[in-house]
Amino acid sequence: MLSDEEKTFLEYWEKNREREKKNFKQLMIGLPLGLLFALPILVNFFSGWYTRADMVGRSQFNPLILIIAVLGIAIFFGLFSKKHQWDMREQRYQELKSREDQKMPDQDASS
Repeated sequence: MLSDEEKTFLEYWEKNREREKKNFKQLMIGLPLGLLFALPILVNFFSGWYTRADMVGRSQFNPLILIIAVLGIAIFFGLFSKKHQWDMREQRYQELKSREDQKMPDQDASS
């Protein structure tokens, strides 16, 4: 028998699984988390706390490349984390659905 929480999750996921699977929605939800993860890299570079590295970095390095790399990291991290979260929920849904389907024939036989 499924608990109330598991039944609620099954109902929610049946309604929202296709909507949450879309890449654009995953990106829009995961991007703030990705930016939060990648922002310290920019802060570290532009703070200038290590003067020698700062001198070498500014003379031989284009900051635009760093910004593009940070955006790439943020997008990848945001998409990856939300896809992983979707996969985990989908796996839980499949397991609960399987458990529910196994219990149904047993209840029909006992009635």
